[in-house]
Amino acid sequence: MTKLRALIVDDEPLARERLRSLLPADEVEVVGECGSGTDAIVALKQSGIDLVFLDVQMPGCDGLAVLDKVPAAQRPAVVFVTAYEKYALDAFNVQAVDYLLKPFDRDRLKQALGRVQEHLRARRADKLEEKLASLLAEAPTSAKKPDRLAVKADGKVIFLKPDDIAWVEAADNYVMIHHTGGQLMLRETMAAIEEKLGTERFARVNRSALVHLDQIKELQPTFHGDYIVFLKDGTKLPLSRSLRGQLDKLTGERLG
Repeated sequence: MTKLRALIVDDEPLARERLRSLLPADEVEVVGECGSGTDAIVALKQSGIDLVFLDVQMPGCDGLAVLDKVPAAQRPAVVFVTAYEKYALDAFNVQAVDYLLKPFDRDRLKQALGRVQEHLRARRADKLEEKLASLLAEAPTSAKKPDRLAVKADGKVIFLKPDDIAWVEAADNYVMIHHTGGQLMLRETMAAIEEKLGTERFARVNRSALVHLDQIKELQPTFHGDYIVFLKDGTKLPLSRSLRGQLDKLTGERLG
């Protein structure tokens, strides 16, 4: 595990010393200490800091004012350290990772460090996903769909081959990808997934289901003139009348 590079900001020297003593040396490297908000602003604009332990009440420039002077994109993970509960909502509004109330013990600090690690993993995954999306967006429009689909789940970027995906179903603000390795739930829209996978190998069969054409085993008519799509894995999906045209390329003729 890579050590977290931390900055401690508190106007009380004893408070800084106590926090430093509680931090596990094998997980955290304290790269600096600041006794005022103005010094913290300068330090936070430097690169290489993963985490800041930030006191809220400090003379001259408090912790919230410090963050206001540092662009969100440049901020490290923020853990507020204070003796007052009343600033919790403010901490939430500036997207702090945790809020430590003095006095806290080693176990509570360890819990906060776990949240920081999770936050940083998610941030790295977001940046990687944005970079991949940017690279794909810069590709010529005539280019084929990528041979691998990059998706973010559980703080990781996972690569899937489109041909390993049997079908995708909508689930509120999420989609569930059914693939050869199991299932994968993403916070994504069906329209976005459909755009990424393209229409060469995939087709919408209804508002909530997108299927790989090679995974369709058969179409069965019902008594009411509708159709049921049977997939090779045994899944049964209703075929929307408004979307039948998408399967014309599979059957070679228009469905009734």
